[in-house]
Amino acid sequence: MSKPQAGQPAPEFELPDQNGKTVRLRDFRGQRSVVLFFYPKDDTTGCTQEACGFRDSLPEFQSRGAEVIGISSDSVESHARFAAKYSLPFTLLSDRKGRVRKLYGASGPLAGLIPGRVTFVIDREGIVRHVFNSMTQFRQHVTEALAAAG
Repeated sequence: MSKPQAGQPAPEFELPDQNGKTVRLRDFRGQRSVVLFFYPKDDTTGCTQEACGFRDSLPEFQSRGAEVIGISSDSVESHARFAAKYSLPFTLLSDRKGRVRKLYGASGPLAGLIPGRVTFVIDREGIVRHVFNSMTQFRQHVTEALAAAG
């Protein structure tokens, strides 16, 4: 499936967070913009660097009215451990079946054998404003999202 592009509506979804609470994209509509970052796996080198980059920049995102949300196929329990280990103060969603990843076209290289690393900035009206896709530029995801959330 092709990923939503800037100017298109963000696909709606609902998934459990690291505490088991259901989170819906529509819950933020009219309230906050959303920085949605898809990452391959909890507690791996690149994903930890990326998540900690979002953690360290969270005050800047918050001052811009943006909610930061990470998504991977890891379990709720894995997300809870990852968030606790690195003091991640934002929502991590468990997409166990990869349905939302597929909806957003965030598969990775090698015919989807490795989950992709893609960040979407979605405005308060639910429209995608920016997309950044890079498996290796972990910290650039934060830089791109901050610029777009500004």
